[in-house]
Amino acid sequence: MTEPRILIACVGNILRGDDGFGVEVARQLLNRDLPPHVNVVDFGIRGFDLAFALLDDYQAVILIDASQRGGEPGTLYVIEPELDQLSHEELRAASGTTHGLMPEQVLQWAKAVRGSIPPIHLLACEPATLGTDEDMIMGLSKPVENAVTRAVILAEHLILEISRPRTRKDDG
Repeated sequence: MTEPRILIACVGNILRGDDGFGVEVARQLLNRDLPPHVNVVDFGIRGFDLAFALLDDYQAVILIDASQRGGEPGTLYVIEPELDQLSHEELRAASGTTHGLMPEQVLQWAKAVRGSIPPIHLLACEPATLGTDEDMIMGLSKPVENAVTRAVILAEHLILEISRPRTRKDDG
């Protein structure tokens, strides 16, 4: 049995403080010994590149980003939205970032073009600081910086879980 192709799509803007979380996780993941069926890409703020990558033949996507969800800064979340059942507002709440092309727009576009998209696992970190177009902030806050290593380990666990062969017992 072949292992599922997994895209780890890291997004964020390094000029907006903790919005650079995904970029830093990508940098660390690219230095790890990951299985050959896993493709780690630092998309930064290139939403269109992410949209086109979702048209490739991936069986799962791990989207890594900062997301304001109301928790303590540095809190990690793993969210598995059921995209077929979510409204536009729910997709926005599932991601909630501030880059040029919002992840929910990317997902909707890819779904419309492809007909469906692979399961999405959003690995998000609660930010402490997010810069704006007017006031740029370089670097991650201490709580988010401390969460990066935990996020890398969590991403590796997600890879193992997604790659694990399913049995009939797992499905029922």
